[in-house]
Amino acid sequence: MKIYIYRLAALMLAFVCLSASAADLSRKEVEKRLAQASQEHPAKLRRLNLTGLDLSGLDFRHADLWGSDLRRANLSSSDLSGLNLDLTVMSKINLSGANLSHTSVFGVHMGNADLSKANLKSSRIIANLDRANLSNANLSDANWGVDMQNQPMGLMRVSLNNADLSNANLTNANLNRALLRHANLSGADLSNAMLFGVDLSGANLSGANLSGADLSNSILKDTNFDNADVSRTKFSGMENKTLLKGLSSSKNLESAIFSE
Repeated sequence: MKIYIYRLAALMLAFVCLSASAADLSRKEVEKRLAQASQEHPAKLRRLNLTGLDLSGLDFRHADLWGSDLRRANLSSSDLSGLNLDLTVMSKINLSGANLSHTSVFGVHMGNADLSKANLKSSRIIANLDRANLSNANLSDANWGVDMQNQPMGLMRVSLNNADLSNANLTNANLNRALLRHANLSGADLSNAMLFGVDLSGANLSGANLSGADLSNSILKDTNFDNADVSRTKFSGMENKTLLKGLSSSKNLESAIFSE
């Protein structure tokens, strides 16, 4: 009898957990709200549970997704440009090939997210993107750096530890004080990027374009610069450049800047 009761209790608990995680809307219901939306009257998706839904290829430009739960949802190739996605939940979300240009994402957990080939141009993101896939993504002109004049809750910065940024476009991107420990930036274009105070411990920058990038006061322990282009790259604050891994094989080392 006791075994039966325990099994029944376990089944009831599983049902409760499944019900709690069920999405509030179906894809068809989301599509209906989007079809009726306009700039003046955005689709009401705020604070909804949309976990695990296939929302790929949809146009969310006239939607309010603030604070919604998008864990494990598939938004690949969707258009979310210009949206405010602050305080949404997006861990393990699929945003591959999605348009997130000019989008704001603040205070969000996006660990293990798939952002490969996503358009993040001119986006503003302060979130946890540890282990995210950003390979071949466009982060040009992105502002993911710390705003030192607006830190009421302490230092809020983007975390990209162990993230894959291989072959990504980060030209003119602002990533000051970001966490990029053991990140893969091989083949990435970081020309003229602001990387002041970044933690690149153990990161892979082999074959990356760092021309004109500012790496002043950054943590570069075990960072791999093998075959990277360091033309006019600023390494101010680095007392001993011989400690930089692979720097001797980098391109245009003679024009790199190690002191003001």
